[in-house]
Amino acid sequence: MRRPPPPLTAVEQERVRVALVFLHARIGSWARVAKIVKSKRANLRRVRAGHRIRGMRALAGRVARIVGMDARAVLDGRFPPRRTCPQCGR
Repeated sequence: MRRPPPPLTAVEQERVRVALVFLHARIGSWARVAKIVKSKRANLRRVRAGHRIRGMRALAGRVARIVGMDARAVLDGRFPPRRTCPQCGR
């Protein structure tokens, strides 16, 4: 029987939050971000508020796929690129 992967650490969860905020800055609305990452807006709201959701690892994978990277890049903090403001995207 296959074991589920371990839950994301607090640091990895924060990196997913930063990536989502960066996507929001680039795309413009949370509704569009939710549609693109195939998640409910309520789930994104919970993630932004600092809560843990089921499927956080899958959400990181979908964010990474959108930007052409692998999920490990998001979880390691390689996305968004360094010296890029996650709030405004510049």
